Amino acid sequence: MALAVGCGDTRDDFIGPRVKDSCDATWPVCNRVAGCILGSESWAEGRFPGHGQFIVQVPEASTVKVSFFLDEVTAAGEETVVLFHEDGCRARTRKAAAGRAVLDQMEKFSVFTQEADLIGVGDHLIEFDSDLQGRYAVKVDVEPLRNR
Repeated sequence: MALAVGCGDTRDDFIGPRVKDSCDATWPVCNRVAGCILGSESWAEGRFPGHGQFIVQVPEASTVKVSFFLDEVTAAGEETVVLFHEDGCRARTRKAAAGRAVLDQMEKFSVFTQEADLIGVGDHLIEFDSDLQGRYAVKVDVEPLRNR
């Protein structure tokens, strides 16, 4: 039995003109490897439960917003976490939401988002993990702090 989420907007609306990245490359970041670099022109997809990671390139101090469009959700899970690492992984910001809160946000806004201000310039590792059961599309938006 699927839970009803994402009232209104569709997956196509969420993705817009962005191009899908299969995230199967090997980009070095923080003594690790990420499968893709996501930016304003790309998106990726996968399934929860599970873990994912990607790189976002930040040209100046910015707010980085990670957005998930969820569908085929069969269980809310306990927690969804997004880790925003500063350049070189010298610091990180952890954003977590309880499983029901994730679905509540999806029902209200058709998308689940987490954001953090990153001040370092360069490549930043973004990691996410959830025990929610469903399919996701993920995208990232970067807004310079000076624009706020």
